[in-house]
Amino acid sequence: MVQGFSMATEDEVQASTNEAHEQIPYTRSRNLKITLISLHGLIRAREPELGYDADTGGQVKYVLELARELATQPNVAEVELLTRQIIDPRVADDYAQVEEPISENARIVRIPFGPKRYLRKESLWPYIEMFIDQALTHFRRHGLPDIIHGHYADAGLAGAQLARLLHVPFVFTGHSLGRVKRQRLLASGQQPEALERKYRFRTRIEAEEIALETASMVVTSTNQEVVDQYQLYSHYQPDRMEVIPPGVDLSEFYPADSNWQAPPIANEVARFLRDPHKPMILAIARPDERKNLDMLVRVYGESEQLRRIANLVLVLGTRESIEELPKSQQKVITQILYLIDRYDLYGSVAYPKSHAPSDIADLYRLAASTKGVFINPALTEPFGLTLLEASATGLPIVATNDGGPRDIVANCRSGLLVDPLDAEAIEHALLRVLTEPEQWAEWSENGIRGTREHYSWANHAKRYLRDLRDILRHSPAPVLANKTTNRRLPDFDRLIMTDLDNTLVGDDESLHRFVDLIRANKHVGFGIATGRCLDSALELIQQLDLPRPDVLSTDAGTQLHYGESLTPDLSWRKAIGHAWKPDQIREVLSGVEGVYPQDESHQSEFKISYTYDPECYPGLAKVKKILREAGLRAKVITSLGMYLDVIPVRGGSDLAIRHLLWKWGFPAERVLVAGDSGNDAGMLLGRTLGVVVANYSPELDKLRKRPRIYFAQAGHAAGILEGIDYYNFLDQIVIPNDSE
Repeated sequence: MVQGFSMATEDEVQASTNEAHEQIPYTRSRNLKITLISLHGLIRAREPELGYDADTGGQVKYVLELARELATQPNVAEVELLTRQIIDPRVADDYAQVEEPISENARIVRIPFGPKRYLRKESLWPYIEMFIDQALTHFRRHGLPDIIHGHYADAGLAGAQLARLLHVPFVFTGHSLGRVKRQRLLASGQQPEALERKYRFRTRIEAEEIALETASMVVTSTNQEVVDQYQLYSHYQPDRMEVIPPGVDLSEFYPADSNWQAPPIANEVARFLRDPHKPMILAIARPDERKNLDMLVRVYGESEQLRRIANLVLVLGTRESIEELPKSQQKVITQILYLIDRYDLYGSVAYPKSHAPSDIADLYRLAASTKGVFINPALTEPFGLTLLEASATGLPIVATNDGGPRDIVANCRSGLLVDPLDAEAIEHALLRVLTEPEQWAEWSENGIRGTREHYSWANHAKRYLRDLRDILRHSPAPVLANKTTNRRLPDFDRLIMTDLDNTLVGDDESLHRFVDLIRANKHVGFGIATGRCLDSALELIQQLDLPRPDVLSTDAGTQLHYGESLTPDLSWRKAIGHAWKPDQIREVLSGVEGVYPQDESHQSEFKISYTYDPECYPGLAKVKKILREAGLRAKVITSLGMYLDVIPVRGGSDLAIRHLLWKWGFPAERVLVAGDSGNDAGMLLGRTLGVVVANYSPELDKLRKRPRIYFAQAGHAAGILEGIDYYNFLDQIVIPNDSE
């Protein structure tokens, strides 16, 4: 018998799996711990580098200010903002710090995952499971949060998976949505294949669907987001949507008083201008085609009246050299410089190369002091934080008639909306602000008053916490929150988890060698993860004279048993049935062409198994959509080009393995997992050491470039043995294919 979980008596294991070792009872504190997750871009508390690139913009400011404000609220004990640790000479050392305070009771925690270097958000997708494993380690050390809140699709996916595993309520904020962006780019004439290569839309949209499916609340900034954007998703549920507009930092963005002096940035702007005292048309945006800045320059260049009465000031982020910028930004700035030259705007247009974050508020006040105007001419604008900042300082606004600006202008009455493609409308709106002093003063006063009434962070935090308290009142305590005072560790110090059919089984000679290896190495635990039902798995294990597994995950990761006595994991069983409606699933899928139920021996309480005909089967995406549109929450897994399993959202080999690692405090780096089909994909991802045997099915081809996944040259058990050698798994473990 293999040493491990099975060394305990049945009563001891039962007590352990029932988490009853003199447990410290879990009671939800009235003082909340809130975990925010925002993974991409550059996030630091001190002078965040907004505009560094397309990933470092308004979302960074949003999460920092949200964390800061939540931490000041009564009954909030701690706010942590989880982001990515970056060690890269191209960026500041700040992003390598493991922790950084934001304010009292609020901190940034940087989690290492994937390559150390800075990556754009579209390149982070292969490493999300690694973040999940690292975050679990963090939570084990520092305690579970009461709420997990994911920001954007990447953190939405990661947060949803963590919430499913830990049974902690989940909140999602999309910031911008993949379906919306894809629609608009296709409408502009771009090709679907090129867009997919650049933006990974399929991955992003599926992540958003998972986040929406899991979320107890979706925080949006505007009603337009709810009606026109989230409604495009299969998991759109209006009753979970809460419109809570973000705030503006009123301690930074305030109007100039009588003692105000022109700031240093004024000199940087003035050196471009013949007459710096003219009213200023101010635009602050990163150089992105969507920001429509070339239209603004064209309008200004072709309007004799605008050129006569005002200067144009373009604040386009910070750059050392145009050549060092991403090609998309180079294109925008080069086009702007071309238009400045074409219309001979020298002396009338300022475009400073750099500014500090602290200069932004001064720029608004500087523009207001000249009786100028702020303009956001973006083609689309999900919210428009710069419009709030400008309004809060008393600077009237002209903004695109899309998304957030509609709500901002309706609430604050601080300016005008325009069609961003209508040059004449943009010109007329700018001229109206600049030439009607009484109206300018009214818009200015309205903006100062309206932002304080509708868009303070304090108001945002109070509404947010009101909704969180309601969610928590209706949420059971997390099953895994209780920590034992006498937690029992397994006797082995590493674990091999392998699929059964076609992975471990299929080559008798190599199977015998594998069994001999397991029997000879008492420090190695043995586990099986299979799609088979429990009875079927046990029958095959007995037939092949395999050692009784220390861990047995069956029914496609919906049942967990331990040791010789097959002690069930009761905490896993308690959680697995969340939102599970098997009868409705069977009914909805009964009419799907090419999908046929397997016989009763393949069905179980938490697994509905089908075969499908590849010739007429509508595809995995379509099956998922059918279930989602029926309001059914479930996972759909295909394998071997013919099998389809539907299981609960909290099930699957990936969550089953992470559950047992969390429960037993076992490090993922000391677990080798082996598989051959799509059913195994979930457990192969993350910080465990993956082995794909040579006789794998095509569903696993997508894992070829993933870190910590080794594609063996040999099939079946011989491939597992090859993987054991590759990782030197029996001795001092090495990970040659880790991400660098």
